[in-house]
Amino acid sequence: MKDLNNKVAVVTGAGSGIGRALAAALAAKGCRLALSDVNEAGLAETAAQCSSTEVRTYPLDVSDRDAIYAHADQVLSDFGQVNLVVNNAGVALSSSVREMTDEDFKWIMDIDFWGVAHGTRAFLPHLIASGDGHVVNISSVFGLIGVPKQSAYNAAKFAVRGFTESLRQEMKLEKQPVAVSCVHPGGIRTNIANSARMGKSENADAQRKGFDKLAMTTPEKAADTIVRGILKDESRILVGPDAWGIDALNRVLGSAYQPLVERFSRKNLYI
Repeated sequence: MKDLNNKVAVVTGAGSGIGRALAAALAAKGCRLALSDVNEAGLAETAAQCSSTEVRTYPLDVSDRDAIYAHADQVLSDFGQVNLVVNNAGVALSSSVREMTDEDFKWIMDIDFWGVAHGTRAFLPHLIASGDGHVVNISSVFGLIGVPKQSAYNAAKFAVRGFTESLRQEMKLEKQPVAVSCVHPGGIRTNIANSARMGKSENADAQRKGFDKLAMTTPEKAADTIVRGILKDESRILVGPDAWGIDALNRVLGSAYQPLVERFSRKNLYI
């Protein structure tokens, strides 16, 4: 996909953060937009910022499999084609394995992994039919390394990475006209930490303040990086200097990165 002009782009979680910034960046490239979120007020604000192009908005809970498949059919009906799908909607959970409830574990997996998997599978036939499709799945730097108190989030984001990398290989081997990219953002200045669920012994205020200090990249910069990665057909799109550093750490040290993360976590997470 060398040119985004007049392509139909689907973005989930478009009501704020990276999703909103991506919608604006894609609109600037001439994309027609199918935007979804559970936050309808935020979604309306995003749509207003993208008025230079055709925009349709859809209330969507990505944890609902049937709703995602119905959404895919509705977008095809509304636009006549689908070229680009960005499975961006996500949530966060900070809790130890000991304290994490089954309900919270299921909540984050249903949104952060199953939302991506179902979103990919629901739209894939339409992307193939377009003759020029691209799947973009948002993982995280926590899809590259394990971090204490992020076991559930790690599980979801590692799963997204494995699912997406496998799909990319399948599309190439099957000679299908669909490119596939996995995105690994570092700390992005969004509201995800403020809306995160916390374990019962977590210091929520301290953790959120700590995240704010580590958030090095704006959503707009993240969106620009992702769009460039799409146009270059990058298999792995690293967003932010921290993402590049963590990826390098993992490549160089392998599992030996863990003592470094333990030291950092002892100072910043176990407070």
